[in-house]
Amino acid sequence: MKLNIALLAGDGIGPEVIDQAVKVCDAVAKKFNHDLNWRPALTGASAIDAVGDPYPDETHNICATSDAVLFGAIGHPKYDNDPSAKVRPEQGLLRMRQKLGLFANVRPTFTFPSLIDKSPLKRERIEGTDLVFLRELTGGIYFGKRGRKDNGDTAYDTCTYTRKEIQRLAKKGFEMAEKRSKRLCCVDKANVLESSRLWRETVQAMEKDYPEVKVSYEFVDAVAMRLVQWPSEYDVLITENLFGDILTDEASVISGSMGLMPSASIGENISLYEPIHGSYPQAAGKDIANPLATVLSAAMLFDGFNLSEEAEAIRKVVNESLSEGIVTEDLAEGGKSYKTSEVGDWLASHI
Repeated sequence: MKLNIALLAGDGIGPEVIDQAVKVCDAVAKKFNHDLNWRPALTGASAIDAVGDPYPDETHNICATSDAVLFGAIGHPKYDNDPSAKVRPEQGLLRMRQKLGLFANVRPTFTFPSLIDKSPLKRERIEGTDLVFLRELTGGIYFGKRGRKDNGDTAYDTCTYTRKEIQRLAKKGFEMAEKRSKRLCCVDKANVLESSRLWRETVQAMEKDYPEVKVSYEFVDAVAMRLVQWPSEYDVLITENLFGDILTDEASVISGSMGLMPSASIGENISLYEPIHGSYPQAAGKDIANPLATVLSAAMLFDGFNLSEEAEAIRKVVNESLSEGIVTEDLAEGGKSYKTSEVGDWLASHI
């Protein structure tokens, strides 16, 4: 198969971890006889510095005409620490999601046998955890009307959802649940929020189309508690943008490291694959960042093209690296650690 893949390294450690994912993907392509054409493009703070725009038209055109996007991370302290900045790296990410129609963020959370004791949660709490969040990405409070009034002393942000937006996300959730353990949880705050009541009634109306899927409805605060008490009780969870942003970061600590969790942002015509961690600017250029989340995101990319054998080859070699201690300093716990590039080389050579 020939694939054109937009390569958005972004900021901070983004370029370093992306380089390792490319090494691994190229090794997979060679092993399984695929042709990968990488198409680099600017985004985030690096794009602002270069052209004054965090998501330039040229970058959008490259993404829109590719088969998939592999993305690193965006963000830089000089923008984070300046509340008055008119242009921010994160604006590029929101615009990219909107323009590419990336409406569903898929965030799996699972444990690694060799790392289960590195989790801040007790082994007996997290063993067997294998859940996935579908977070709606293009609606809600992040895209609603916002502003200031009363001479700037009052601020407001509006959460708006349409039934169509909810149906589109829920359909993906139901379909994913059908392929897994046939359990779906809709996470909302329907006891307080009108938008959540629309979520709940929309999902309830769709239940009849998926008779094999058992659906539960839970308030977001209850899920936040249960995620750290009994995470293995969940399978597929669907929720709106803000709730999903918070809950998926909470779930990420179950595995023991944010540097291990991949994600995908699914659209009607194209999908984007990225690690869940940020740009970690303090580590940029030091060759110490953990590349495994980005490498596992590349595995999800192959899954997106139904290349399951290729994806499994990546996951297998990642598990081998963890078992054999071929890890960066964040996982070494005082033992021998390897550079970002050394981990990438090891993974690629063992593919």
